[in-house]
Amino acid sequence: MFIVILGGGVSGLSCGIRLLEAGHSVEVWARELTPHTTSDVAAAVWYPYRAWPQERVIAWAKRTYTVLESLAREQPSAGILRVPGVEVFRRHVEDPWWRDSVPDFRRARADELPPGLLEGYHFTAPVIEMPRYLPFLMGRLRELGGRIVQREVRSLEEPWARASLVVNCTGLGAREVVGDETLFPVRGEVLRVTPPPTDRFIFDDECEQGIAYVIPRAHDCILGGTVEEGNASLVPDAEAARGILERNAPLLPPGVQLNVVEHKVGLRPGRPTVRLEAEVFGERVVVHDYGHGGAGVTLSWGCAEEVVQLVSVHAR
Repeated sequence: MFIVILGGGVSGLSCGIRLLEAGHSVEVWARELTPHTTSDVAAAVWYPYRAWPQERVIAWAKRTYTVLESLAREQPSAGILRVPGVEVFRRHVEDPWWRDSVPDFRRARADELPPGLLEGYHFTAPVIEMPRYLPFLMGRLRELGGRIVQREVRSLEEPWARASLVVNCTGLGAREVVGDETLFPVRGEVLRVTPPPTDRFIFDDECEQGIAYVIPRAHDCILGGTVEEGNASLVPDAEAARGILERNAPLLPPGVQLNVVEHKVGLRPGRPTVRLEAEVFGERVVVHDYGHGGAGVTLSWGCAEEVVQLVSVHAR
């Protein structure tokens, strides 16, 4: 079956690959392509952040973890690293709801916690270098026979003129494309610094001044971040950058020197729940896959495989 996918970020490309592997013909339509997509700004570490409902998210996240681990082992060009690290707290916490998704989850030892932190979780997570990963996905999609077309779409009528089945991975763009008013931007700012100041990731989601996280990569490191619901500005904020550096300093080795080489802003597609479902309009079908909050990469393969299942039900 011929299918048009709307969206050239991680969700659209992952869906395209899985649909091609299932024997469908695929064309991806995207207003922006890497390096200009929302996915390009992602810190891109596996972690089910700000995505609901929990029972569906955990299944998608667990499956995606497995696929990313496999790609890390078998496809060096994908830019996926297996990085150990900790999530830290200033209070007693129970094990997280996603603990069974990571095989080596355990409570952090005292010597693994930065000064002043009371508890934490230790686990290994895939870290995805998006400047390498998105071109890898595009290359894989084309190898399988898929096409990528750069064009802006304002309604489903446009792709339906080419294909009776459309997969909608437009993220925040779904506000316009399908009129979804439940979507809202969750603005995030990150800094890319060199050299990597540590070989482990650190998440501190409860810092009083705002969230802080350190995500080392092969040759650089991402420091974050901010969470601003309803703010759609893409202009970097110098004050926010100073705050990110200040919040992360206690998490890093004493005296470490950081060179900020890039300050990036992205808009997470916030929504009360991820929308992954099929809508049927007579002979025409749209399968929605958007609203992943801060977990687009983390849920990508699990959601893509469910998209394939929905397509198989409605394909003619």
